[in-house]
Amino acid sequence: MNTNSSTGAKLSVNVNKLERIASILAGTALIYKGLKSNDAKMQLPMAIGGLALLFRGSTGHCSVYSLAGKKKLPDTVKNINIITKMTVNKPRLEVYNFWRKLSNLPLFMEHLESVEEISDHRSHWVAKVPAHLGKIEWDAEIAKEIEGELIGWNSLPNATINNAGKVEFRDADEHGTELTIVITYRAPFGDVGEGIASWLTPMVKKMIVKDVKNFKRFIEAGDVAALDKK
Repeated sequence: MNTNSSTGAKLSVNVNKLERIASILAGTALIYKGLKSNDAKMQLPMAIGGLALLFRGSTGHCSVYSLAGKKKLPDTVKNINIITKMTVNKPRLEVYNFWRKLSNLPLFMEHLESVEEISDHRSHWVAKVPAHLGKIEWDAEIAKEIEGELIGWNSLPNATINNAGKVEFRDADEHGTELTIVITYRAPFGDVGEGIASWLTPMVKKMIVKDVKNFKRFIEAGDVAALDKK
């Protein structure tokens, strides 16, 4: 939610998506140009102008438009969902118990740097952003659990990117398990964030699918019993 820090009132979204993206790009370029400028008198004005454009792009609010009476635009950010299904040649309870120990996840999920279990239902996650754009961290909690069948989680307030997901476990045959993995996340910064997330989604999906395949290879070939004792 976009708010005015001095009044607590919500800022109306009155800048369309293309303008917001352009504002962020122009603001970033202006700040960079100001920092590199040899003219000391121009550095501060450029920085202020760049920050104003970044604010315009990230909040979707333009005070000039408000004064001119431009109507509020809807905030159209949507959740982005990634769904993956697979079957592994291991019994359902064994697969569930391995996944339920969240600190095991970075063993096969290359995009996860670490998962620290704070309590039985809370954990701290550190992940790598695609395209070498850095790292993100968040706390999560297990919101729903049916032993041997379902694990559902969601990020806690103040997460860098609000996200949620679930893994369902079903018997595939006598010895196999079918997994359905659903990952949902909501982009930050309104429409601009949605544009960035839409650009990243193919990379994120490819990364998650790869990690799921890693899970199949890992759990079918690895010594899961030994790992669970650690």
